[in-house]
Amino acid sequence: MRRSLVSVLVLLSTLLGAPAAVAAPGHQISYETIPGVGGTSLKAFVVEPTGQGSGPFPLLVLPSSWAVPNIEYVGAAAKLAKESGYVVVSYTSRGFWDSGGEIDIAGPETVGDVSKVIDWAIANAHADGTKVGAAGISYGAGQSLLAAANDKRIKAAAALSTWTDLARSLYPNNTVSKQAVELLLAAGHATGRPGPVLQEAEDAYRDGRFWEVVPISAGRSAASKIDQINANGTAVMIGNAWNDGLFAPGQVADFYGKLTGPKRLMLSPGDHATAELFGAAGLPNEIWESVGRWFDRYVKGTANGIDAEQPVQLKPNNGGTWKKFGAWPAGNADTVQLDGRKIHAGWNTVADSGTVLVSGALQGFLNIPTGVALPFIDRSVAGVWSGPQYPRGATLAGTPKLKLQVTPSAETTTLFAYLYEVGPLGLGALVTHKPIKVTGAGRTQTLDVELEPTVWNVGSGNRLALVIDTADPRYLTESTRGSTVTFGPSSLTVPKA
Repeated sequence: MRRSLVSVLVLLSTLLGAPAAVAAPGHQISYETIPGVGGTSLKAFVVEPTGQGSGPFPLLVLPSSWAVPNIEYVGAAAKLAKESGYVVVSYTSRGFWDSGGEIDIAGPETVGDVSKVIDWAIANAHADGTKVGAAGISYGAGQSLLAAANDKRIKAAAALSTWTDLARSLYPNNTVSKQAVELLLAAGHATGRPGPVLQEAEDAYRDGRFWEVVPISAGRSAASKIDQINANGTAVMIGNAWNDGLFAPGQVADFYGKLTGPKRLMLSPGDHATAELFGAAGLPNEIWESVGRWFDRYVKGTANGIDAEQPVQLKPNNGGTWKKFGAWPAGNADTVQLDGRKIHAGWNTVADSGTVLVSGALQGFLNIPTGVALPFIDRSVAGVWSGPQYPRGATLAGTPKLKLQVTPSAETTTLFAYLYEVGPLGLGALVTHKPIKVTGAGRTQTLDVELEPTVWNVGSGNRLALVIDTADPRYLTESTRGSTVTFGPSSLTVPKA
């Protein structure tokens, strides 16, 4: 009887076939043409999960950075598809590389493309339209935030090395960030097709009329869309670098403070796109790890505990572990009084803010700061003030502020304020800086100036020093040689953790 039963089982097994092996979770990649706004073709890598059922799957849309093609996120996309079951669409932004259209600087068509990609993925890639996230680096980050304001289907956004206020980023305190603008223009021409808005903006810049470009900023800045983002309840994660030479951290910190939905802010050493660069390629990276957890929580709905963590996570710019806060730090502060003095304008000094992309990368990867030798600063063309020593060291955390009394002799003068940590020999490391445009010949005025925020560990026995001069290679200066600037009694306030 037993042999008969075995024979029957063998026969059934032969007739019906052996049970199929369960496929291990994986991913498949296809190269697609997706119709954007107006039918413009957008070239995309579409990464879908395999061995995880037939879907529908949660969807992540990743617009590419400025001048970078769609391969930018494929490594991260493959990891997200395989390990977490997302459909991920990494596409080249309109106007660049093999996508159609023209560059409109995150205008309505570029932002609308995000929604068109969502539509396509739902119809063609087994994507779940009720579980959608958008993310990107730089240009892709700005698009993601703007799209989140326009499209309620986007439940969560992750914006890395992003701008939230375009004018404030490229025209801080009415001073053109020359190296940043030149870099963006050169990259746009080399890899894309500038549209009318970009062409007109470049013409104005070349003619010294950059102020005419400012009106296009609001519609292309998430800061002006904060009410829509809050109304949509979008969960927003932002990750930027302290030394970002294109989009400095002050604008994102202020934007973060106005968000009312789920939010997370991570600021760490580095320059534009350097902190998250390797993560986009699928390599281990703490920023992209947080991005994945953010989407798991707010797109998939997985209770992974990220919402219970301190939302403001700041890594000191000169090394150290993450410092975590419930809100933007606003603790104790030291105030240093600055005496009056007079300098001649229009001359450069050994104090400057470094080179876009290079200086911040050196700080982030090798902890090599932008340095200065205080004894070599010409006091006739720069003001130099030293603060007290910190015998046991200190941690700066937040936004240093200047209350500056100034009287320029020329109608327009550009000031550059640099805050340094200085050792016993007068050698300093740049902590933060900010340009300041002053107008009104002969008029004494008191200016409230916020330097860029920072977290910085001051070494034992070192002190802080403030330097103000009137020229910096990173920016366009409007200072006139032969003019003067007189500083009256002023103060510097430095927040501490």
